[in-house]
Amino acid sequence: MSRRWTARLALAAGVAAVVVLVVFAGLGSLVLMGVGWAGLVLTAAGGWWLLTHTGWVRALAGMLVIAAPLGVLVLYASAGLLWVVLVSVGLWALAVSAGRAALVDDSAPIMAERLVRPAEHPFLIMNPRSGGGKVGKFRLAERARAKGAEVVVLDPAERQDVAELARRAVREGADLLGVAGGDGTQALVAGVAAEHDIPFMVIGAGTRNHFAMDLGLDREDPSTGLEALDDAVELRIDLGYLSGGETAGRETTGGETTGAEAAGGEAVDRSVERVFINNASFGVYAEVVQSPAYRDDKARTILEMLPDLLTHQSGAVLSVRAGSLTVEGPQAVLVSNNPYARGDSAGLGRRQRLDSGELGVLCVGVGNAAEATELLLRGGQGRGLTAATAREVVVEADAPVIPVGVDGEALTLPTPVRCRLAPGALRVRVPRHRPGVPHVAPPMDWRRVRSLALTMGRVAAGHGTG
Repeated sequence: MSRRWTARLALAAGVAAVVVLVVFAGLGSLVLMGVGWAGLVLTAAGGWWLLTHTGWVRALAGMLVIAAPLGVLVLYASAGLLWVVLVSVGLWALAVSAGRAALVDDSAPIMAERLVRPAEHPFLIMNPRSGGGKVGKFRLAERARAKGAEVVVLDPAERQDVAELARRAVREGADLLGVAGGDGTQALVAGVAAEHDIPFMVIGAGTRNHFAMDLGLDREDPSTGLEALDDAVELRIDLGYLSGGETAGRETTGGETTGAEAAGGEAVDRSVERVFINNASFGVYAEVVQSPAYRDDKARTILEMLPDLLTHQSGAVLSVRAGSLTVEGPQAVLVSNNPYARGDSAGLGRRQRLDSGELGVLCVGVGNAAEATELLLRGGQGRGLTAATAREVVVEADAPVIPVGVDGEALTLPTPVRCRLAPGALRVRVPRHRPGVPHVAPPMDWRRVRSLALTMGRVAAGHGTG
């Protein structure tokens, strides 16, 4: 279906959603909408109180989160109008979904690529524990060796420095470095590849494989990534770097820490620049994952720590400078290697490009239930969320040292922490034939949908102005 007809479907479904309410509920449709909004507000407020309080207040908030939507449904059912609401909500969901799909621009520029010859001495590092054992499940080591690659499979019982393994391979003549493992291990080896300006290869054998997804690789079958050894194209992408302390940004070693995933322990900062291929997080998330109790009981640890962290009774108070923008006191900060798509900032799932030359910055600062409710009802937009782009981001704090999550690894860095972007620093080899980066639907914009549905129709009919 063309974008024009998808936009028309969105308009038709939106109008139908309103018509169903008015025709079958009459003047009561206004009451239905009011009750629904009240239920959403109470649920959002209850969720905020649940996260920021303990004891009996948390218990009451939990009851409110459950009782508010149930109460709304009971009122609708008692009035005999539950089916009207469900049909109207379904039509509205269809309208929003179709509208966002219509706004996706399939002609958006993609990352430039060039054909390359196969590497002569590829060197791959594989973590057998990543992704629940994908290296063994897909026989990645055997398949890579059959294609002529030298493969080192990490020993889960031994602490190994993957960055040093990569450097030694380069000294011995490797002309391509690759990793089958999680994003943290990939970042360490990518830093070495960028340092020596040799190609880097990604095999999505981790759990989430965000980096592989943004490169357009097949995450369901990581063995397809090995095709980059035979039939590859090369991309030039950006790399993020971060460092802490007053000398931040002055020294670059690209791998003084050992990947926590590969080494089996927490990475330790040595006050030098560290590469990140996905993102660096500060604030609530970074504080929680630093807790020793987090590994044993994630849910309980989060519930115990969130009240004090969200209300700034514990944890460092942050200040963020991104270009000319300054954000004071956010509870959570995410600095990403290229910005996340606007329609996917909540899921932090996709970046359409990795070569834009800018860092993405997301700051979340919610001070009360009203701001939390606004953030929820506006679909992740509101006073509590600040989104920006910059070439450099500085995170300061009222503490000399702060926790940082770097591509899923827990670090501790001295403040201020400086994040910078190195445009085109990494050469990445990917299979010539791959699924590609999925387009992310942007946030709903009814004005643009209406213009798309009507204006394109006039142009197609020969009445456009050119």
